[in-house]
Amino acid sequence: MNNKNKFPTRSGLVFFFLKGSIGLFASGIVFSMLVAFLDMVNPKIIQYTVDYLIGDSESTMPFYMQLLIGISGGKAYLKTHLFVIACIVITIAIVCGICRYLNKVLNSMAAEKLIKRMRDILFDHISHLPFAWHGENHTGDIIQRCTSDVETIKVFLSEQLTSLFRIVIMITFGLIFMFQIHVKLALISLAFIPVLVLYSLFFHNRIGNAFREADEEEGRLSAIAQENLTGVRVVRAFGREIYERHRFEKKNDAYTKLWIKLMMLLSAFWTSNDLIAGVQCMVVLVMGCVFAVRGEITVGEMIAFYSYNAMVSWPVRMLGRVISEMSKAGVSVDRLREIMNAEIETDREGATEPPLDKDIEFNNVSFSYDNGSSEILKNVSFKVKAGETIGVLGGTGSGKSTLMYLLDRLYELPEDQGTISIGGVDIRNIKMHYLRRNIGLVLQEPFLFSRTLKENIAITRKTPELKDVTRAAKLASLDETIRNFDAGYDTFVGERGVTLSGGQKQRTAIAQMLITEPPIMIFDDSLSAVDTETDAKIRAALDKHASGATTILISHRITTLMHADHIIVLGHGELIEEGTHDELVEKGGLYRKIYDIQMQGGEESA
Repeated sequence: MNNKNKFPTRSGLVFFFLKGSIGLFASGIVFSMLVAFLDMVNPKIIQYTVDYLIGDSESTMPFYMQLLIGISGGKAYLKTHLFVIACIVITIAIVCGICRYLNKVLNSMAAEKLIKRMRDILFDHISHLPFAWHGENHTGDIIQRCTSDVETIKVFLSEQLTSLFRIVIMITFGLIFMFQIHVKLALISLAFIPVLVLYSLFFHNRIGNAFREADEEEGRLSAIAQENLTGVRVVRAFGREIYERHRFEKKNDAYTKLWIKLMMLLSAFWTSNDLIAGVQCMVVLVMGCVFAVRGEITVGEMIAFYSYNAMVSWPVRMLGRVISEMSKAGVSVDRLREIMNAEIETDREGATEPPLDKDIEFNNVSFSYDNGSSEILKNVSFKVKAGETIGVLGGTGSGKSTLMYLLDRLYELPEDQGTISIGGVDIRNIKMHYLRRNIGLVLQEPFLFSRTLKENIAITRKTPELKDVTRAAKLASLDETIRNFDAGYDTFVGERGVTLSGGQKQRTAIAQMLITEPPIMIFDDSLSAVDTETDAKIRAALDKHASGATTILISHRITTLMHADHIIVLGHGELIEEGTHDELVEKGGLYRKIYDIQMQGGEESA
């Protein structure tokens, strides 16, 4: 099924998340309804105790009260032993307390199970979304959706929605008992309920829109905070602390104003809600007293009626809260639906796992990141023979890295924009996980995790052995550096490798790739931060110990590329030159110009 149609409605996504916890929620709802029913029983017992036992009314009692009095010893006995009624009331209260406890426990268990499932599903789904999707969405906003929005949905489902059943029970039974006691007074009480509900609906969209604005602004604020925390060294290096502080404060001020606006809206809603509920209670009390003076209602009935009115007034107000909270939860569900409906990477039907130690061929490859408005690559064609080392040279924005992203299927090549094949098999027909497992890609700016050097190098191994880690580190000219650290391979690497130098991070990433021994290795300007001597050592080690692999070297440094079997030169997305180092020098084109600048001027980068 296409992901875009997977969750067309909010309820569809909510029920998907509820799988595994809906039974616990249902059990909690049952106990919640029992609590509501038992809460309704005591006022009736008090009413009949006042009217029939103390007041000695001659009116006919309901059958359930006659049954209760008969079981408890009869009317004459109870008149002299009112403590029995008190015990019954206390017993009902205890049972009600137990049901309330079970409701809370089951509801809490369901809520935690729900939020765990939501986090697991979102994390798994996001990790399978295309590279392009991550480029279009800020990390801070994604984190905010997976934390704040998830919590908003959990709170609504576990607190507001589950209480809705209890609210319905209390309103239904409350109104039934109130109409049994006095119809006119019940109609007066009932007249205020539509006012409260309509008033809540009036605020529903306004609260939802205000919450959406605040929620989205929180995502932007989180993105700025995340950016500054991960880029703190750059901020410090360029003395940008004051600028970034002002930028954050400006966004924080906008976020605060939106929440103040939302709180003012909620305050107006709740204050007005309380006012209407207070007026309703006052009118019921006044009219009840009038009817009591006229003899239309007994004292016991008046006490019971007012108790039921208070019980009904609270759930009606809660119903208003459910409606207002529903608008907030709806916004959060929509924001998560945007993630869950984003199309994940999938293999074609019949995708295979062919051997990848074969020739790689790019045939008339064209590509743009924005659907054709500005092409990054234009009809690029070249062939890389199996086991060959190919160098790729080109200026910034010439499409060097894009070629490798397409080969690794981090970006999908459209059907009508050429083909990329390995051993004659279109990479679109190769299983994505298998393809990436067999292509080692080292980026210019590698990402290291907050773990030890050993764990970072062996991150692709479930049970890494130190000898394999050491071998990979030696090939990357990193072993000697690591042994000079106090903790050696157990040295803890800070977030994103912040405790290491640029060259150390690049060499760690190279070792991370080499330990997998892939048949295809790509170095995307990943030797730019190491000195010329170390660069030469790494290339010599690769030539000696990984000679069977197909190697693609992307670099601005001629000395890195000059010993490659074949070199291609890109310019403005087009292949403008190709050949060996000697052939390209002989041609006198762009490659020769860069070579002359670097060799004669002592420069090592274009």
